[in-house]
Amino acid sequence: MALSVLRSSLLLLCVTTIQTCHGGGQNCMDKHQLVGVLRQMEKFLKGQEMRFTEGLRIMKSKLATLQNSVSKLPQADQSAAPSVCPSLEAPVHGRKFGSNYLIGHEVHFTCSHGYHLVGPETHVCQENGSWSGVNTICKDVSECSSNPCQNGGTCVEGVNQYRCTCSQSWNGSNCQHQTQTAPPEWSVMNDPAFSRRPRCAKVDRAQHCSCDAGFHMSGTSDNSICQDVNECEVYRLDQGGKLCVYECVNIPGSYHCSCPSHYKLLPDDVDECLTQQHNCSRGTTCINTGGGFQCVSPECPRSHGNISYVKTSPFKRQEVKLGLNISPLLPHSQCERNPCPMESRSCHLAPKTVSFHYLSLPSNLQTPATLFRMATAAAPGRPGPDSLRFGIVGGNSRGMFVMQRSDRQTGELILVQRLRGPQDISVDVDMSEYSDRTFQAKHVAKVHILVSAYNF
Repeated sequence: MALSVLRSSLLLLCVTTIQTCHGGGQNCMDKHQLVGVLRQMEKFLKGQEMRFTEGLRIMKSKLATLQNSVSKLPQADQSAAPSVCPSLEAPVHGRKFGSNYLIGHEVHFTCSHGYHLVGPETHVCQENGSWSGVNTICKDVSECSSNPCQNGGTCVEGVNQYRCTCSQSWNGSNCQHQTQTAPPEWSVMNDPAFSRRPRCAKVDRAQHCSCDAGFHMSGTSDNSICQDVNECEVYRLDQGGKLCVYECVNIPGSYHCSCPSHYKLLPDDVDECLTQQHNCSRGTTCINTGGGFQCVSPECPRSHGNISYVKTSPFKRQEVKLGLNISPLLPHSQCERNPCPMESRSCHLAPKTVSFHYLSLPSNLQTPATLFRMATAAAPGRPGPDSLRFGIVGGNSRGMFVMQRSDRQTGELILVQRLRGPQDISVDVDMSEYSDRTFQAKHVAKVHILVSAYNF
């Protein structure tokens, strides 16, 4: 349209010029000049028309390209990934942490006490608009899942607890004790003078129970009693002979040999520690054994990094009588870990206490025999751990010992192979405390067993 207006304007200008010349104007072009001008103008107009047409063609092409691009936009939007994930709800009996559902953000789940998480603890919003992982649920904790009932016992679920129904001939909280229709021949049961209450020591949260030398522990872990061992009968049953040449007399915790009239008893085993007939140097402690003695000097673990220990219970000497001693000697030497820096994880995982116990055993002691018990005792005003784990952490390369739980709060070190003396054996046992499935502390007991060369 603009080109048509321009052409009309130029034609009007030419007609006006011709009319003016016809009217007698001066300086007018002649006919040949005017025809030349008109031809030039026509060429000019044709050139402008060609440029204008080419411009329209290019513009139409660009408009078509733009239209094609715009027509594809709705389809591209439909296939684009969403920027958020759908809302997530907390599992039943659980809690959810996190309310941002944008791509790359996380949501975390935990379960209430008495329930454990099944499925991933963390879900991540992925680029395709879905959450990572499978659905997470909180499942009731099965107290029987660890098969705590031994010797064919049946586990009955309760509310955060369990109960064992024991088969015939077994009793105890975990059916771990064999029911005895009659006491062993070598155990004195019918005389109160031959019974003792076990000695228990509480250190921090750990409790250790033991019997005096010459007594053995019987009953359940929550109702234990120390019964005298009739050493005379033990030797007769095991060796088929007499412990004494003439007559063996059992006494509480030990025995003595008697002679007929007009005979004199030769000296029995000498307690070198009690009679100061030992050569232990200053700083060591004498431990009497059957037929000898040993000098011991327990030391706290060496310091490394942020972990260091201090001896809080120096070793105190105790008399070790000859006889069947299947219990640790208490009091004992103990080391406690110094306070840990808040940021030191390795320090918090290190044992909180390390204790040393010494046992004097006869050779060829009948097995199985309970040697040592570890338990926990909550301090006044402090809740105790809700879970304990017991284990052997060193010195059991020949499989002579097992560590088993006697009830929810007690672990027992049991000798399962006979030991022939003389020999010294060390075994390390630990007790780990957990609260709400979170590790709290670990206690290590280093039990040193001194096996006599004799069966008494």
